[in-house]
Amino acid sequence: MLIHTNLEKQQFHLSNGKVSYIFQVMKNGHLGHLYYGKALRHRSDFSHLQTYDVPTAASCHVYEDDPAFSLETLRQEYPAYGNSDFREPAISVGKDNAPNVPDFKYDSFRILEGKPRLEGLPATYSDKASTIQILLKDEFLQAELTLNYTIFQDKPVITRSASLKNYGTENLVIDRMMGASVDFPDKDFIFTHLSGTWSRERHVKERRLEMGNQSISSLRGASSHHHNPFLALKRLEATEHTGEVFGFNFVYSSNFIMQVEVDHYDTARLTVGIHPFGFKWNLLPHEVFQTPEVVMVYSNKGLNGMSQAFHSLYRENLIPAHWRKEKRPILINNWEATYFDFNEDKLVKIAKSASELGIELFVLDDGWFGKRNDDTSSLGDWHVDLTKLPNGLESLAKKTSNIGMKFGLWFEPEMISPNSELYREHPDWAVGTPHQRTFGRNQLVLDFSRPEIVDYLYKEMADIIKLTKLSYIKWDMNRNITEAFSQKLASNQQGEFFHRYILGVYSLYERLTSEFPHVLFESCAGGGGRFDPGMMYYAPQAWTSDDTDAIERLKIQYGTSFAYPIYSMGSHVSAVPNHQTLRTTPLLTRANTAYFGTFGYELDPLTLSEEEREEIKGQIVFYKNHRDLIRDGLFYRLLSPFLNNEAAWMVVSQDQSEALVGYYKVLATPNSPKQQTLRLSGLNETAAYSVAGNNQAYYGDELMQVGLQLPTEFNGVNGKSAERGGDFQSHVFYLRSIDIGEKDKRME
Repeated sequence: MLIHTNLEKQQFHLSNGKVSYIFQVMKNGHLGHLYYGKALRHRSDFSHLQTYDVPTAASCHVYEDDPAFSLETLRQEYPAYGNSDFREPAISVGKDNAPNVPDFKYDSFRILEGKPRLEGLPATYSDKASTIQILLKDEFLQAELTLNYTIFQDKPVITRSASLKNYGTENLVIDRMMGASVDFPDKDFIFTHLSGTWSRERHVKERRLEMGNQSISSLRGASSHHHNPFLALKRLEATEHTGEVFGFNFVYSSNFIMQVEVDHYDTARLTVGIHPFGFKWNLLPHEVFQTPEVVMVYSNKGLNGMSQAFHSLYRENLIPAHWRKEKRPILINNWEATYFDFNEDKLVKIAKSASELGIELFVLDDGWFGKRNDDTSSLGDWHVDLTKLPNGLESLAKKTSNIGMKFGLWFEPEMISPNSELYREHPDWAVGTPHQRTFGRNQLVLDFSRPEIVDYLYKEMADIIKLTKLSYIKWDMNRNITEAFSQKLASNQQGEFFHRYILGVYSLYERLTSEFPHVLFESCAGGGGRFDPGMMYYAPQAWTSDDTDAIERLKIQYGTSFAYPIYSMGSHVSAVPNHQTLRTTPLLTRANTAYFGTFGYELDPLTLSEEEREEIKGQIVFYKNHRDLIRDGLFYRLLSPFLNNEAAWMVVSQDQSEALVGYYKVLATPNSPKQQTLRLSGLNETAAYSVAGNNQAYYGDELMQVGLQLPTEFNGVNGKSAERGGDFQSHVFYLRSIDIGEKDKRME
């Protein structure tokens, strides 16, 4: 049993042996929070976990004869403002000409096996889970609030969302509605999040909680390069592999806020949801508003334990079912090879040369449509440019197929160029006020809050998929939304625009992925500007960053791994000097970084030397041999590039029989220590492991406690014996467990 109920005490305990979440109905009918953390043994009554503080002169209280019952000091499940609680609420909803002081009281509950879908929204799914829905009512508003809690059978994961139904005859206006709210009993946490900007996304940032509000957010119409919708609260003593961590991820791809408010009693309230700024939803009679889902992970094994729980959940319970075990093809993208300057003959030569290397998918990027010779025109005109491809896309697709490669295309369906046939025909389809529009990358945004525009894009894309038998689509979004105004929404509905926009994006994804389940979608937003679980529900991988520099990618991929599986990260070997940093790194290091992702290439194979071609052939064979391990294995972070001149990580198979270890040193250091080892994680302590290229065998406990011996580094005089040196070093080790006979031989 995953959900225990006490009808007499009106208490609810979600527990699976890994995590417990406990709440109850308080005497005023609101829900009180009792506990969230490591699994507790169930007992008949948890009332003692909620304490009623001695009232102070400054406190307001609900009951005249009970000054200790103040919502200002009580931990709550889904608080509202104004009923003696002055902290920021989870919900604010009201009627015209009435104050927004909702008073939702407990009505009933029901338990469902499995996890129901969220209508129109991406969300996790599972049959091995239980869900409890708590129904609360506000008689004045004539509204029903449903709180959804799902606990997974085998993961330290609870998901939450909320829905509001207007069962009255008057319109309601929602101006704040969070997906989840959690009241913690203290503030002894480190606020850990992923922030950055274009080409340096998801850098790890930490700060200690202090009194006041600490938040991350986006108002860009996308989850953004700048703040990922992920937040971890880790205990002060927690490390990468030890201690308590509470992780939160918002399954949403538009404006969001994740906030922790520390009050004057040093307690902490976390809220996660759609950003309330500019949000105002008109809830008509009999309509329902559903919030996006919040994923909550508990770990008592540090940040890495939290990450592994997120990875497992997203691999098994979020990405499209077809892609859970399907091998992702190794691709080559023509963008950095040709930019806009190509024709069919050039592309076919690139594809043929790439196929000879062992690459499996050729992707034609920007520039194939309209009159697109630079980034100033043609977005929205999704018909082939016959001056570049006079035989059409179908011919190129067939020739690519005849070479033995799959064929993929780049689209930017959410955008429109002012210099386009589509804009000249439908200028009102662009987002923006009639008197003002800000440009970004010479383009405007299509109004996806309008179903007719979504229908238009669906037909355009579906026709091309059928015509070319596409295997892959890179869905890009290269600018954020400004002047958020729809010419079709009424003036009192403009506050609904951002949410309606992303619902339109989700609906197009839903239609395309349902009709073409075998097409691999890779999401992109100027690189990593919309890398979030909302996108991952439709597109099992995302272009991690436009920055393909191997050294910068150490930080980007390390940070991304806090919440997202490495097999969701588009990671490619690109040309040097790198097009984003002008840094020149060895081909070996570029591949050693890119292996820990979906793997591919962003270069012109026609310009490679024979030596480089042979090296790339070896890289591709290596990746093909290990991509099942990379897809399904447990990921461990070993050395942080944010703290060291080195970085390291590893993937261990579920049965601990094999592992892949990546080690990187950014800059050379003079006269390095003679003994250099890397301590590993996740191995079987009693198993013996061989290391490819090494005739020795090592026990798992030795590799984790003493470490794996790194190749000898150049120290200024040992040139003949040194195995590595210089800047931008890297090495990937393959470990496998060995049988008794082989072990005895190697350990003699």
